[in-house]
Amino acid sequence: MIGIISAMQEEMQTLIDNLKEPLTIVKGMRTYYKGNLFNTDVVLVFSRWGKVASATTVTQLINDYKIDHIIFTGVAGAIVEDLNIGDIVIGKNLYQHDLDASPLYNKFEVPLLHKTYFETSSTHSNLLFQASQTFINSYTDWIDIDKAKSFQISVPSSRLSDIASGDQFISEQQDIIKLTGELPTVSCVEMEGAAVAQVCFEYNIPFSIIRIISDKANDNAHIDFPKFAKEIASQYALGILKNYFN
Repeated sequence: MIGIISAMQEEMQTLIDNLKEPLTIVKGMRTYYKGNLFNTDVVLVFSRWGKVASATTVTQLINDYKIDHIIFTGVAGAIVEDLNIGDIVIGKNLYQHDLDASPLYNKFEVPLLHKTYFETSSTHSNLLFQASQTFINSYTDWIDIDKAKSFQISVPSSRLSDIASGDQFISEQQDIIKLTGELPTVSCVEMEGAAVAQVCFEYNIPFSIIRIISDKANDNAHIDFPKFAKEIASQYALGILKNYFN
């Protein structure tokens, strides 16, 4: 069974709408939707924003269901110039950019685990990357072109790359410069992925992450996030996962 998590209801509403024979359970102010998606048994849940909320959600998910693989899907902000709105990042390594337990530990190192990042499952991530490329090749089957243009999406691309998570919005250029200097392999930032990856590591559950770029994570980021999540990101998730499951 596959667990699929998003931070916002809008990011996964399309998945919920396509779920067959759904059964819902409410725990800890979260609704877990169990059912079948593209002939695959899944549990869907939106975690709310931030590392604590997402870690709590995935822990409950793992303990309540026989989960074989966790996929997180949602939006992220780009911190490299060649990544644009509408592009897809399939995560490789997940860092907590706001973690600093020095001088007892090196910056970014998780205490006691002796890890500065958490690896995604290479097998699943490579398959998701292939699924994302297939999605892009049939982009107009999933995304209304006028809606894409309204969010300044032209020709989307997909890549495998590192991702950084933290309980803050990165919007100042000086913060981006600092972050890219300390973590040069990271291409985008968000608020949940590395926390979910840590929980999956501790429970020995394969983890993958799909991030759709919603903004450039700078002073010019004025996007309507709920609208982008509902009209663009949720459709991306549906299309990519259909390719992945099939």
